[in-house]
Amino acid sequence: MELGTNANEILELEEQVGSLTLERTVRIITELVQMHKGDPNFSYEMYDKMETFIADPSIVASPDKHADLIYAMKLEAILATENSPYPEVRANVDPVDDPDLPCSTVRAWSMGIVFSVFGTFIDTLFAFRYPGISIGVNVAQLVAYPIGCFFARVLPDWRVSVFGSEISLNPGPFNRKEHMLITIMANVSFGAPYTFYIIPVQAMPQYFNMPFAKRPGYQICISLAVNLFGYGMAGILRRFLVWPSIAIWPSSLSTIALIKAFHEGSNEPVQGPFKRLYRASREKIFLVGTAGMFCYWLFPGYIFGALSIFSWMTWIAPNNVTLDAICGIQGGLGLNPWPTFDWNIFGGSGLYLPTFAVVNQCIGIVVAALMIIGVWFSNAWNTGYLPINSNGPFDDTGNRYNATRVLDSDGALNEELYQDYSQPWFSAGYIVYNIFAFAQYTACFTYVWMFHSSTIKTGLKGIYRNVFKKGQEEELEEDVHFRLMQAYRDAPDWWYVVLLIVPFFFGIAAVAAYPTHASVGALFYGILIPVVFIIPIGVIQAVTGISVALNIIGDILGGLINAGHPNGLMYFKCWAYLSSWQALSFANDLKLAHYQKIPPRVTFMAQIVATFIFSVVSALEFNFIMGLRDVCTPDAAFRFTCPYQTSFFTATIFWGVIGPKKLFGPGQRYNMMLLGFPLGLVLVLIYWGLLKAFPKKKWIRNFHPVMLITGPVGYGAPYNLAFNLGNLYVNLLSFQYIRKHYLAFWAKWNYVISAAFSCGIALCGLFIFFALEIPKSGTLAFPTWWGNTVTGLGCEGDYGCPRLVLAEGGHFGAGQGQYQ
Repeated sequence: MELGTNANEILELEEQVGSLTLERTVRIITELVQMHKGDPNFSYEMYDKMETFIADPSIVASPDKHADLIYAMKLEAILATENSPYPEVRANVDPVDDPDLPCSTVRAWSMGIVFSVFGTFIDTLFAFRYPGISIGVNVAQLVAYPIGCFFARVLPDWRVSVFGSEISLNPGPFNRKEHMLITIMANVSFGAPYTFYIIPVQAMPQYFNMPFAKRPGYQICISLAVNLFGYGMAGILRRFLVWPSIAIWPSSLSTIALIKAFHEGSNEPVQGPFKRLYRASREKIFLVGTAGMFCYWLFPGYIFGALSIFSWMTWIAPNNVTLDAICGIQGGLGLNPWPTFDWNIFGGSGLYLPTFAVVNQCIGIVVAALMIIGVWFSNAWNTGYLPINSNGPFDDTGNRYNATRVLDSDGALNEELYQDYSQPWFSAGYIVYNIFAFAQYTACFTYVWMFHSSTIKTGLKGIYRNVFKKGQEEELEEDVHFRLMQAYRDAPDWWYVVLLIVPFFFGIAAVAAYPTHASVGALFYGILIPVVFIIPIGVIQAVTGISVALNIIGDILGGLINAGHPNGLMYFKCWAYLSSWQALSFANDLKLAHYQKIPPRVTFMAQIVATFIFSVVSALEFNFIMGLRDVCTPDAAFRFTCPYQTSFFTATIFWGVIGPKKLFGPGQRYNMMLLGFPLGLVLVLIYWGLLKAFPKKKWIRNFHPVMLITGPVGYGAPYNLAFNLGNLYVNLLSFQYIRKHYLAFWAKWNYVISAAFSCGIALCGLFIFFALEIPKSGTLAFPTWWGNTVTGLGCEGDYGCPRLVLAEGGHFGAGQGQYQ
């Protein structure tokens, strides 16, 4: 039986089979076939049986002859309507709810607000550092639990009536709904805002040196405009990205697993590897995993850095250019069978992303690597004179491109200076990265239109019914989590519409009231991109856990519209890219609330409060950070060298000042890269054709064109296969071995271990910084030895070497004064 269930779940299902009629079974299975068409997370074997069931009228006409198939369909129908068709969801999300469980409590709000302030301050501060340090929401979950339990023990049960509702200072034991409310507020506010790119690049003297960007009023307005708008979009899109059961949001399951670990009362032993019975609770595994990873990560993160960048093949011949280009991790393509012993290098997403996503990404990375090798060794676009996999621009002598040499005093392009200097040149890795980046947009749009149109139609019908008061969300009523959420009043759509309108006024105030020399039209043009792409990329992320960023297409279109105006490009990207990124992040939080049955209006207020704190605290923090000694320079204390801000500045110069026309226009050198757009469309059409021709071939079903394309984009220059290969190994062990052979063991511990390892690394990173770096004025205090210096030898230390060498004083490409 291909249900993906354990013995206890089978027993529960069998108890309900008798109450399900054949007619209702047919209706449910018909809806499931439409819903899971092209769903890579759903069992292919079960989908084939469901298609057979609804396609053969003799089954309903003669049920006695097909008793086994009907029985299996009834089990699947009950599983889909009373729990979830996905084992990973069933492992972490309970199909029951207690509406009387207190959620919006004084202690939950107090902790949520304090965590939001603290998390915003820390993550914004360390966003200027290389490498960055992030607290992570798992740390907030870990800290919140003992504090919440402490409050439950010591606070008096004082009660007060507010607007007819009784509020208790201590309503009882600290529960999972309070814990999730705190988690959602932390999830909103932990992580640096997008304005940590814009404001420093505008304000700092080594960038654009615009004094208005240091004014608190401007900083707060632009922050609120950017962050609130994304939440408005998330609310409108919840019918597409939150309510449908197909939107499982794989990356959120470890967050829910940790809540369950702390609040689950039962602890049944489970059968696991080595034919042993494992009795440890989820809470114990989390604490042991966190402590173990904290201790272990001291080695790759501090004592023995070579364990992190384990480029062992290049150590044999550090100055071998070809060896480093193929096998190097820092300077090459990372084609290394065992590239790291550091969980943080690959992030551990293999424990929660589905196998098809990880495998397709790795295949895509390998295909891209072969393309890069072909481009580099053929010296196409003069890439042989540059490192193979750099994301930085170069001039025609092979040195880093100095963008300030082509700007006038107002930060605009000076054509004469441009002709006297050089055109920008890109590495082979960056060229191939852009080809796949262009392809992902057409592939994503085409794939969702062809395989997830039913989900989109259901969402559009829901919006229509809501606007014209035509009834309820009937198509969603078979989902147990949607039904349980009907016990609570929903946040009306007009609340979210207000959050789409109000941020525009903040944005207009920021752009028009200060000397930005930009048109407010950039805000309105920018919103067109997420309007077109937000549903396709949202469906992809909700189903696969892989995000599709709109930054590249935002750069191209923004550069065309705002050519010669860097501020115009930055504001355009705020709405074109960030609004979609924020919207999907907020939609993920809405799904967390949906899974844990947090009342929608409480979730709305929690996200609004956390977003306001996130925006204001980060805005008021920027001037403090920008006042630190030598910040955003190579000599900065505590390694606050601002790598992300510098990359953003360079991108703004190229796309906003030099402009896409000089890079990709007709007759320009990189015009051929635009073939990536039709490539994405063609790949999806080929996949669709193969499915039509060979519908039963499992390898074709497991192929996913969008995931294959996102691999080279997500791990493009300067990243490579080494940064994702660990996820493949972990995923095959977790999903293909442990889950298949020990489902109960996997369901109990898999996502808890994922959360524990992330939490341990975050805590260790903070410990290294505060306990070991600050006392040494921001430098690593561990003695210099081979384990920390070997990664800096030869081409690896130089982050790649060119294959071809220019003669003294020589250059490649067109001569000065001949640039178009």
